[in-house]
This record gives sequence, C-alpha cells and structure tokens, in this order.
Amino acid sequence: MVRPLGLPFDPIERAGETWEQRFGPASAMRAATSIFRVQQILLARFDEVLKPHGLTFARYEVLVLLTFSRRGELPLKVIGSRLMVHPTSVTNAIDRLVAAGYVDRRPNPADGRGVLAAISERGRAVVETATRALTALDFGLAELPGPEREQLFGILRAVRLGAGDVDQGGGDPTCVTVDTR
Repeated sequence: MVRPLGLPFDPIERAGETWEQRFGPASAMRAATSIFRVQQILLARFDEVLKPHGLTFARYEVLVLLTFSRRGELPLKVIGSRLMVHPTSVTNAIDRLVAAGYVDRRPNPADGRGVLAAISERGRAVVETATRALTALDFGLAELPGPEREQLFGILRAVRLGAGDVDQGGGDPTCVTVDTR
C-alpha cells in the first residue's frame, strides 16, 4: 500500500501563499503543481497494483496499446509516438516485456531496419488480470465520484487540445484507430 505522507499542512497551498507574496497570482502554479503531484500519487498506486504481475504502468501501457492494435503488433517507433516516450524508453520496456514472455520481438517486414513488438498469449492474459486490478482501484481515483471524474477529464482535455495534443481537424473524436504500420 502506498503510504501517505500525512503532512500537517498542504505544501502546494503553502507554496501558493508564498508565491502570491513574491510573484503574484498563484492559481496556475497551484493547479500545475497539483497535477504533477497527483501524477506521482497515481503512478505509485498503479505500480503497486501492477508489481505482482511483473509490470510497471509504462509496460502495462505498451501491452494495452498492442492489445488495441488490429494484429496485436506494432513497430517500436509507433509505440513511442503513441505513448509519447523516447525510443530508448520503448526499447527498455520491450526488453523487459520480452524477458517476461509478454511480448515477442521480430523484424518488421515493411521496414528492413525496424522492429515489431507483438503481444504474446501470456501478455494478453496479464493485460486482462492487470486491468481488473486497476479497475478495482478505480484507476486511483476512488476519491472522486463519477461526475467529477468526467469534469476533470473535460478540464484536462481542454489543456491537451490547447497544446495541440490532438488533431481537431476531422474524424470521429470517439473512434480510436491504431496504425499497425
């Protein structure tokens, strides 16, 4: 179980008060800092639940992405692009997943230098089990009722759209397609 710090005060709120005295309005700083802190809390919760399965959340994301692909395989460069991680991080995750028997690595016939990662049957089974564990945890957001989760998603989505994270030029925004090239 992730141990809470149990601090006698909220360090982000305290920093916000100091920020306002020195620099001015602190709402953006408090919000951004809170997002980072919540990310740390969620990742710790996810990793705790996934550890018995030999997974970290980063490796779980790779397996889920492979599960969502049409053929259960993707080039490493596509995995990196979709998960927005450095190629070295993808290689490291794939190496660990191959060692665990969750993924097979093979040459990409469409790209002589490229590599495909393909989810194995063992990988598919661990995704099912790990997903049940994360779902039972409410993905670490049990403190928020459903409507507040939807509101939070909407707020964070607005930030992502504003940053150009998603092409808003067309297509069905509810449809997720994974390119297997």
